[in-house]
Amino acid sequence: MAWNEPGGGKDPWSNPRGRGKPPNIDDALGRLKDRFGGGGGGGMGNAGGSKGILAIIGIVLIGWLISGIYIVDEGQRGIVLTFGKYTSTAGPGPHWHPPYPISDVVTVNVDQYRDRELSMSVLTNDENIVEVDLASQFTVRDPVSFLFNVRDPNGTLQDVMQSATREVIGSSRMDYVLTDGRVEIVDAVRTRMQELLESYKTGLIVRSVNLQDVQPPEPVQPAFEDAIRAREDEQRYINEALAYANQVVPRARGDAAQILEQAKGYKARVINKAQGEAARFDALLESYRIAPAIIRERMYLETLGEIYAKGNKIVVDPANANNILNLPAGVKKDFTQDADSRNTAPLAVPSLTTGQTFGSDSSNTSSNNNRSGLRTRGSE
Repeated sequence: MAWNEPGGGKDPWSNPRGRGKPPNIDDALGRLKDRFGGGGGGGMGNAGGSKGILAIIGIVLIGWLISGIYIVDEGQRGIVLTFGKYTSTAGPGPHWHPPYPISDVVTVNVDQYRDRELSMSVLTNDENIVEVDLASQFTVRDPVSFLFNVRDPNGTLQDVMQSATREVIGSSRMDYVLTDGRVEIVDAVRTRMQELLESYKTGLIVRSVNLQDVQPPEPVQPAFEDAIRAREDEQRYINEALAYANQVVPRARGDAAQILEQAKGYKARVINKAQGEAARFDALLESYRIAPAIIRERMYLETLGEIYAKGNKIVVDPANANNILNLPAGVKKDFTQDADSRNTAPLAVPSLTTGQTFGSDSSNTSSNNNRSGLRTRGSE
């Protein structure tokens, strides 16, 4: 008999258990209702089973909806993904999103400082090698770019630090890197790192860069230490010179100002004196025009007074005059020194007669004649 002949029991579409009728679906549903409905029978049992199923479904649905509630902490941002695609960014506080598998939330801490340190050897512009220890700190500025634009943020940060450091130090001389250029190098490295991070759209911002240490290779460190000490001595000498200049220059300026004020005072005195003399001569001229003889006599007497006031004088009484005149010691010494300075013989003191003062007759006669002449011209 063939496998598919009727009655053989080998028909695959027949009852697999060899029963002569198909399974009863109503019986299966009844057993399911009895299990969830508490085994009650009749119409009341069917109604109770339906309510139990609905209650379970409702509880599951409520729990599923509640699972969509989430809280974003302070300093964080919640990135909401719907079916794996970015839809929104949530700030701090409670929020809700369609639960998994419809939506999901990834939180990113935007206030956390991410520290990175770097130690490496760098070739300078003058073909020397320096050992550099660098530390930097980053924060997340754009959490969306941080999550989706960079696959390995930590590796990217390390590469950016190395690239910026090599570029900046590689364009500088070794002496500049080791001594005076540390601040400028740190600023340049930070700027270059930020430019690279923005070009990669990492969503990161550089908060600080610290050049912890930069040293030449160990075999040449003694020579560079000597050079550094020499520069320090140079700076010390410069500071000492500046301190000395700060002391001397103000004092010199004060002395110059004092001399200038004295010169101004002397100028004022001379000008005032000259103006006074000019005014006196103007007044004297007016008087001379009125009485020339009197003015000449007055001028003559004033001139003699000025002359006699400046020299030594000896007054001799004609009644007690002797042939030999003894000069005082001080006066004799002055006359002797004056004669020696002119390489002439010492002063000879002539004999005096009655009615004569110290001096020659010719000098007295000349003085009297000059005086008479002045009076004669004044009377004319």
